[in-house]
Amino acid sequence: MAHIRNFGLFAQLKSEVSNHVIRFSSGRVKQSGRGLVFWFALQSASIVEIPMDDREMTLFLRGRSQDFQAVSVQGSIGWHVVDSQRLAERIDFSIDLTTGKPQREPVEAIEARITGIANQALLQVLSEASVQALLDAGPGPLRHTLEEALSDNDSLAEIGIAVVSVRLANLAPSSELERALQTPTFEALQEKADQAMFQRRAFAVEKERAIAENELATKIELARRQKDLIAEEANNALAKAKAEAETSSVEASAEADSIGKLLMAKTEAEAARVAIYRDLPPAMLIGLASQKLAETLETVEHFNVSPDLLAAAIAEFRKPSPRLTR
Repeated sequence: MAHIRNFGLFAQLKSEVSNHVIRFSSGRVKQSGRGLVFWFALQSASIVEIPMDDREMTLFLRGRSQDFQAVSVQGSIGWHVVDSQRLAERIDFSIDLTTGKPQREPVEAIEARITGIANQALLQVLSEASVQALLDAGPGPLRHTLEEALSDNDSLAEIGIAVVSVRLANLAPSSELERALQTPTFEALQEKADQAMFQRRAFAVEKERAIAENELATKIELARRQKDLIAEEANNALAKAKAEAETSSVEASAEADSIGKLLMAKTEAEAARVAIYRDLPPAMLIGLASQKLAETLETVEHFNVSPDLLAAAIAEFRKPSPRLTR
């Protein structure tokens, strides 16, 4: 917007570079250009300010397809001024000389014209195809059609306007039709989801079964190993018992053999001793018995000699002693 400073009957205008300013005086162009700064008389001047930057407008259209289904199109259209002189002749861009604001709404008028051209082109395309075909094709064909319609339109070229971009962001049916169209896809996706869930459950059951079988096999293997261990321990205990029995038997046999030999030795010694005593005379035997008895007894209180013993002793003394022979 132009900045105007008033000084009585005269005023100073300062415009921005993005705006084209044309000053008329007495019906003739006095100044024309972008970013101008000049003085003018309030009583005789008429000033037009035209924006030269790119403008963006919103496009929203609701139409019907060939099969009478509601379809909405949403997007945006970019445009700019290519001939400011021609545009100033066709659309009023005059500004208030005291405030610098536009006296009309020229931008809205231009966008209304562009919207009318776009709606006409889009409604024709929508009416020639079914809603399913439109949705399957997407916004691309509509955008191409709209670009051709706006770029080749004479009514825009006549006023010095050119369209620089066309973007369609959304092509959608009515909410009821959209839900109806989404139902088969939703059901198919739900079916796939259910199938995937069933597969996960079946896989989980299979894993649980495999785990249970593995645990059972582990228990069986442990039981078998425990059985083998018990059998091995029994075999070891039996072998140990046999070894101990054999050892005991050998020790008993050795001890018995040793005892037998000892008894035999004692028996032989006793037999030898008996044989020695057998050849001795009775008197000597009596003397040895008395000596043995004396060694055993600590004290002798009484000693009785019978007549028979005394007679036998006297008779023994009377016997002649044997002579020693060489």
